[in-house]
Amino acid sequence: MDYVRLGATGLKVSRICLGMMSYGSKAERAWHLSETEAEPLVKAAVDGGVMFFDTADVYSSGLTEVITGRLLGRLFRHRDDYVLATKVYYPMGDGPNDRGLSRKHIMSAIDASLRRLGIDYVDLYQIHRWDYETPIEETMGALHEVVRAGKARYIGASAMFAWQFAKAQHTAERAGGARFVSMQNHYNLMYREEEREMIRQCLDQGVAVIPYSPLARGMLTGNRSRSGGLNTTRAGSDPLSGLQYNTDADFDVVGQVAEVAAAYGVPPARIALAWLLHQKPVTSVIIGAKSIEQLDDNLAATGIELSADELAILDKVSARPLEYPQWMLARQHGDRLPAALR
Repeated sequence: MDYVRLGATGLKVSRICLGMMSYGSKAERAWHLSETEAEPLVKAAVDGGVMFFDTADVYSSGLTEVITGRLLGRLFRHRDDYVLATKVYYPMGDGPNDRGLSRKHIMSAIDASLRRLGIDYVDLYQIHRWDYETPIEETMGALHEVVRAGKARYIGASAMFAWQFAKAQHTAERAGGARFVSMQNHYNLMYREEEREMIRQCLDQGVAVIPYSPLARGMLTGNRSRSGGLNTTRAGSDPLSGLQYNTDADFDVVGQVAEVAAAYGVPPARIALAWLLHQKPVTSVIIGAKSIEQLDDNLAATGIELSADELAILDKVSARPLEYPQWMLARQHGDRLPAALR
């Protein structure tokens, strides 16, 4: 396992991050694993060099944080030996202030997360979504207070428009407060819209990119077929998958990934993850393993070096109309347009 800096910070993380959302209440999702079922998987991840873990308060209404805290407490001798991230935003109760990114909710939510996790601080505290009802000045001020209080070492963001991310960073910088050091965004071979603005911004500003859903909710592993077949428990109980990925072009990507994987003699997931790890701004990739075989396969992606030809093949089949029309770029930038974009 390789360890790299989280963006421009001095914090080191493993290139594979274990997402803990899969471990929680079976009543919430049929494919969730209990704490007992999750323990050998998390231990195998730790044995494989993983020391970066991601969760959120909303996962299984807080149960996932409880499971995460217990497992990491048993598997690591010292708190400094692992990096833990959690998130805030989604409703955690029925009250009007039990959600969002107000100062009231953030200050309450961080304390509640720490109690569930059984620790004194998280390494990375992330806003799960953008709050359209709270001034960004209030949100960034509250997050800075969390850092100043020692309850989080760094702050990060997730899933928003690039203009919102830029506004948040500018607000924090203007106030002399903590800025976001990471962006956890939706990015994989079947969804590359983030390359248009967000990833360019992160690359320019030294912000770590830590993609979620790297396997497109399992579709890049072949869990669904073009004819409509559902091949796994998750595929059969995950309505979002069919909404997000269901076009002929999506299945073309699945087919090409499978073809490259066959040439290597490895499962498709390993190729899909390797492609992400080859993308320059990607610091760490968040996986969600539910079996030892799946985990081993995901970890092995760090050892695959895709050739330039293979990367070009995957880029071509997954390409979408991402770039601005060249005439628009030329009109806006003239001779200042970078050579790579001419």
